[in-house]
Amino acid sequence: MSIAAVINSADKQQNQNRKLAIVMGLVAAGMVGMAFAAVPLYQLFCQVTGYGGTTQQAEAASDIVLDRDMKVRFLANTHRDMPWQFKPVQNSQKLKIGTQAIAYFEAYNPTDKPITGTATFNVTPHKAGEYFAKIDCFCFTEQTLQAGERVKMPVVYFIDPLINEDINLDEVTEIGLSYTFFVLKEDGDKITGP
Repeated sequence: MSIAAVINSADKQQNQNRKLAIVMGLVAAGMVGMAFAAVPLYQLFCQVTGYGGTTQQAEAASDIVLDRDMKVRFLANTHRDMPWQFKPVQNSQKLKIGTQAIAYFEAYNPTDKPITGTATFNVTPHKAGEYFAKIDCFCFTEQTLQAGERVKMPVVYFIDPLINEDINLDEVTEIGLSYTFFVLKEDGDKITGP
């Protein structure tokens, strides 16, 4: 084999290695991009489909009210780092499907500093999540409680009458709405939330 052939072969190998390095770099960059996009895409998927007990957001209640009762239970939790006391004002409500209702939750900041929190939520059974619609909710925005402050926070909601058309939910007579508060900012500078 001549020297020219060896050099030509080495140049081809370098070009192939360079192309492979570029492709692998693009694959790695794409994987990093997908990792950052995964959470927002999953949240969007859950909001659109109601998957995992994610509720829907609505502008107004339904015009249709069914003669089917639904009991809604309210649950309240705080993350272990959240010092607030947080509870539902009422344990449950019974309403006709399609009827707009309002429920209240109470939060109290027993500390000597302001704390900003954010609430996550879900519905059980999970398959009912796509039919649980919230018109207004404290969970749509961050909540700041001053030192020693106690507040009542409303959630305005209804059960979408389309639930009646879902044969998988014929047996459902009770839905649970659960919130968990996380610390987002403590004293204006520390971020510890989700």
